[in-house]
Amino acid sequence: MHSLTPEFIENLRFRASQLAQLRALGEHQGKHKLYVAQSPEILCGLRKVAVVESTESSNRLEGVIVDHRRLKSIVLKNATPQNRSEQEVAGYKDALSLIHENAEEMPFNDGTLLQLHSMMYRYMSQDGGKWKSTNNDIVERHSDGTTRIRFRPVAAHLTPIAMSDLTINYRNACDQLQLDPLVLVPLAVLDFLCVHPFPDGNGRVARLATLQLLYHFGHAVGRYISLERIFEESKESYYATLELSSQGWHEGQHDVMPWLDYFWGTLRRAYKEFEARVDTIERTHGTKADQVRAEISKRTVSFTITHIEEACPGISRDTVRLVLRAMREEGLIATEGRGRGTQWVPQVGGA
Repeated sequence: MHSLTPEFIENLRFRASQLAQLRALGEHQGKHKLYVAQSPEILCGLRKVAVVESTESSNRLEGVIVDHRRLKSIVLKNATPQNRSEQEVAGYKDALSLIHENAEEMPFNDGTLLQLHSMMYRYMSQDGGKWKSTNNDIVERHSDGTTRIRFRPVAAHLTPIAMSDLTINYRNACDQLQLDPLVLVPLAVLDFLCVHPFPDGNGRVARLATLQLLYHFGHAVGRYISLERIFEESKESYYATLELSSQGWHEGQHDVMPWLDYFWGTLRRAYKEFEARVDTIERTHGTKADQVRAEISKRTVSFTITHIEEACPGISRDTVRLVLRAMREEGLIATEGRGRGTQWVPQVGGA
């Protein structure tokens, strides 16, 4: 039933391109550690941006929307949440902080997962930190009002056993060095989502657990580049590969390769973005306008001027505005809305 049983693992076979991807991720990890050791002072700004983006994107993937300025105040200044959405954001921020500060010492077990879920709901009236008591199908809702069941998770009464099996199988696979850790981590996340153990918040806990497990093996790029933002920016592939790899999961006949390929691609994109951002910051010959332009050019979804300011600490809003206007005239970006609500949209194939 699970992806981490010895029988399932023994039957996995990897393409040459997948092995090359794993080797490349190992090389990125080495570069990342070198950057962190040599340039710790320039990474503070990246950490602040990442925690804001992670909190915003992980919640927005679940339909929880909070004004960016309010969200930033909650995340960076511990502002008191004023409504349900802000309570959800504040709880996620606390759980994310726990991961960033203590992940290496936190075991991957039932207790940790229940603790993360409890923290997510600490500001809300409903209780967190409890397994589901009723079944919870994963349903896709369409704009015309129709629905489709994407997956039927483990039944509620079987959830405690399934979660115990998941964490035990994961620990055994790690202890026995059966596979590269970057195979075991996404398999554990896939199994968690197929069990879907909580009544709500499963996606967010899965993304927190992803960071935790990556930390265990020294893949700490999520501290500086938001993996949750990358998941959101590629959410069609995120959900599509999860659905593909969950088909036949209950019978142990599922194909994990679509999810593994997507997961590795996301992690590699994060490492490349980290290296590019550090290089941009370190280039003494690059002008501030060049840094802003480079940051804007990386964007694949709509953004605000505040997003660019946060990604380019120390650069004035006037400079950011000048670059935005120039790139709009060049046809590289366009605007939507007016005033404070203005969104800047990358233009595919812009001149």
